[in-house]
Amino acid sequence: MAQSETAKSRQVLFYRHSVLVRITHWLNVLCLSFLLMSGLQIFNAHPALYWGQYGADARPDPSFISIGAVEDGDTIKGVTRIGSISLPTTGVLGASIVDGELAPRAFPSWITIPSYQDLATGRRWHFFFAWFFVINGFVYLLYGLIAGHFRRDLAPTRTELTPGHLAHEVAEHARLRFPKGEAARHYNALQKLAYVGVIFVLLPLMVLTGLTMSPGFNSIFPWLLDLFGGRQSARTIHFITASLLVAFVIVHIVMVLVSGVWNNLRSMITGYYALRVEPEKEKST
Repeated sequence: MAQSETAKSRQVLFYRHSVLVRITHWLNVLCLSFLLMSGLQIFNAHPALYWGQYGADARPDPSFISIGAVEDGDTIKGVTRIGSISLPTTGVLGASIVDGELAPRAFPSWITIPSYQDLATGRRWHFFFAWFFVINGFVYLLYGLIAGHFRRDLAPTRTELTPGHLAHEVAEHARLRFPKGEAARHYNALQKLAYVGVIFVLLPLMVLTGLTMSPGFNSIFPWLLDLFGGRQSARTIHFITASLLVAFVIVHIVMVLVSGVWNNLRSMITGYYALRVEPEKEKST
């Protein structure tokens, strides 16, 4: 009796993402990119956040976050204030280069649509892609419920939610060790929690707070103002949820880069993800 092993592991492709998941994913990328840039254009018109019913309206209340510029001798400097803490942010926030000179501007021109200051145009871009985004999200939501995508792929098991299992996954991700073989067929617990948090918490909050800022929707659904504590509070929550969504996207991109760019992109373009299967021992006589 003798034993021999295959010298190399083999690669197996399996179908990971359906057509509808892929289409809605890339439409979300498009919508969120334009929503972010046009949203920053809108924010630049009044770069301060308040809490409560009034804020910058008839009864001014102090903002707890503001991005602005102050005089500094013959020039200006950008200052970002969070509560009682003021941070110098010249060149990035508050004051940036416009036509070769420093100018007061909360967010720089390269990250806003349009690049010049134009609130009306920014709002048009924002509203168009907001409704496009909502329709796309509604289609994805229906698919997830009807096809069982949420239950099958995104719902974490009780075992995955135990502190020990979560701590282990955090440690593995910190060491840039990612699931291989059969384990890579499914999302891990951290991915599931992140996607569930974004799909069922952050995005609904962003949509609802956006609607709360609309006087037209206030007349139809006045309870939205009570739910979020006023239009200024809704604006603040809208900004915070958008910021958290940007943080999620950054982490998501980093994970794609370190876990295999081509494999991840191929799965979101063609639907097929490659698994590396370890060689099996073969017996021979």
